[in-house]
This record gives sequence, structure tokens and C-alpha cells, in this order.
Amino acid sequence: MHKTLHDADVEGKRVLVRGDLDVPADETGRITDDTRLRTLIPTIMFLVERHAKVVLMGHRGRPGGKTDLSLSMAHVAGRLSEILGTEVRALDDCTGPIVRDRIGRMRPGDVVVLENLRFNPGEETNDARFAQEIAKDGDLYVNDAYANCHRDHASMTGITRFLPACAGLALEKELAVMRRVTERPEKPYIAIIGGVKGDKIGVIDTLITKVDYLIVSGVLANTFLKAAGKGIGGSKFDKETVGEAKRLLAVHGDRIVLPIDVRAAASYDKDARYLDCDLGSIPEGYLILDIGPKTIMYYESLLAEAKTVVWGGPLGVFEWESFARGTREVMAFITTTGAFTLVGGGDSGAAVRKFGLEGKMSHVSTGGGVTLQMLEGKPLPAVAALETAAKTG
Repeated sequence: MHKTLHDADVEGKRVLVRGDLDVPADETGRITDDTRLRTLIPTIMFLVERHAKVVLMGHRGRPGGKTDLSLSMAHVAGRLSEILGTEVRALDDCTGPIVRDRIGRMRPGDVVVLENLRFNPGEETNDARFAQEIAKDGDLYVNDAYANCHRDHASMTGITRFLPACAGLALEKELAVMRRVTERPEKPYIAIIGGVKGDKIGVIDTLITKVDYLIVSGVLANTFLKAAGKGIGGSKFDKETVGEAKRLLAVHGDRIVLPIDVRAAASYDKDARYLDCDLGSIPEGYLILDIGPKTIMYYESLLAEAKTVVWGGPLGVFEWESFARGTREVMAFITTTGAFTLVGGGDSGAAVRKFGLEGKMSHVSTGGGVTLQMLEGKPLPAVAALETAAKTG
């Protein structure tokens, strides 16, 4: 078992907090969604109230080990300053004597942000020397970056070999929710797995033995429909996993739920001409971009009895109003059922926020890929590193 923040002595200590700082921004650098920053606030305040010196660190984007000022932490520090109501300074680097000197002059309760860790190639290669360099600037390491816990990177796993380590408050909350749905889900249990990626087949393979129904939608559903011999017009599907989809349908077809009608468009465009039609009557070349009204009613009839719902992927191209109906209406419906509802991060979390339903869900995760990995039963390297640190420390 790993240690938590409540197990640590933080009074007056330099505490390195690995957060999920990879927030979206517009072309001017202005942050357009600060959800991930806000999840860090409880941990930051816990430390500030105990007179710790809080050193936040994380990454933005994929700079490939090179400095890219468009992905700097300056705007992150600015937004955190606004949220906290106190100055949060952005440092010009993530290691080195200048950074060490600045941290050495911090007062109890101060908060700073290191520069983007991925500006250094050692972050993603989990270079031990880089991890050790980061560790020199702290007395304690706190992992509060759930969305990155499937990454075996220097600031996620390597650093735990050089400092006492524990989980932050946001990470603990995420892991508790995941234990609830993976170890003791209340039945009936329904999972909705949609989106684009064919690699979600592994998640379906694991979940199908645990759920009462598994609703497949998005591009992933096209692959299953193709495997079932249904017409999908010119819609995108994953050729490589059609065979796997056939196998799953043959064994678990009674629990795998697919669309019965769709909203199909003449082209992949937000203003494209579209129509609602049954699967057997999709015009040639038309693309499935959402579920149809019959499918919405069908899904809602199943979800009405659910006690646990896990949502991992949108039902259509929810970003475009013409093709948002399925995701919006089904999401809104499950908030009325009284079920425990876990929404994965990524596109699912974006959809919840777009439709103003975040406060009506039991939990909206900050991590999409990591949530799916946990649902698939795969261990998280960063959590395993915390557990190892607890045993050796």
C-alpha cells in the first residue's frame, strides 16, 4: 500500500508536487480550461496551511525534449495565481543552480512552478540522473497527477527512488473511485465505451465479464457493426480489430449493445447534410457521426435500471451541434437515474463540461487513458512506484 499526504510530515518542508498541468490554451497562450489545475488546489492548500514550500511540476504538450516557449508554464502560474489569490511564480528551468537558489529562498507557504519538464529529454526517457536532479530540490515528493500515472517517466516513477513519496489528495480520490467500480460495483453495472481508438478492445475484453451490459458507440461501434455484418456506409472503422470484435460478439453478444439507428452525414463536416436512418438504409458514402433517436431511447431503457455507470468515450461527434444529440441526451439521462456515475477524462470529460453536467455526475475523472487502463486491469507504473517507495522508505 502506498503512503498518502496524511502520512507525511510536511511542516516547513520543500514539497515537490507532480501535478497534471497539461491544460489547453488558445493561440495567445490563454488557458481555456483550468479543470486540471483546480483539482490540485486541495493538495496545494493542505501544504500551504502546514507552512510547506510548494514546488509544482508537470508538463505541457509534446515538445520532444526541446524548449518551446508556447508550452511554457508562465500562463499556468498566472492562472494558479488567480485561483489561489496569491502569487505563484514560474521558474525559468526545472533543475540547476538558479532553480535551487530560488527554491532555497522560498518562505513557508510560497508556491512556485518549475518549467515544463518535457523540455528536458530525460523526463520521458525516465533518465535516473534527471530524476535525481529534480529530487535535489525537495524533501518530499507528492504525486497528484492521476492522468499521467500510466507514464513511466522521471517525474512519475524515477523520482520516487530518491525522495520519500506519497499520493496527493486528488490522486487518492481518483484511486478510491476506481476501486469502487473495479472491485465492488453495485449492480446492474453498465459501461459505455465509445470514441475512436481500436485499442479499447482490450478494455472491452476485461469489462465484458464484469458488467451487465456494455454499450459500444462512436467509431468503435462501427468496427463492431462491421464485424456483425451491418452496413456502415462510408464510415470509419478499425480494420485491424474487426476479427477481435467478431470474437467478442460470438462469446458475449448478449451483453454487447450496439446502435440500432444512426445519424449519418454526407461528409465529415459540422454543417454537412445529414439524416437519421436505420443501419440497413445508410446512403452510399454517408458517414455515421452520431447515434439515432431509436438508439437513444434503447440506451436509456437499459440505463434506467443501472446502479453503476462507467462512461469512457462519446457516442458521436459531440463537438458539432448537429451530431451532439446522442451524447448530450444520454449523459443528461444518466444524471437522473440515481446511479453512481464515473465519467472518464479526455473527450468524455470535455463533453460533460460542454453540456453543463459536471456537477451532476458522481465523479468526472481528469484522466481518460489512465482510467481505461485501470478498467482493463493493467497496473499503473506511477502508483506501483509509490507502493515500492512505501516498502523501502
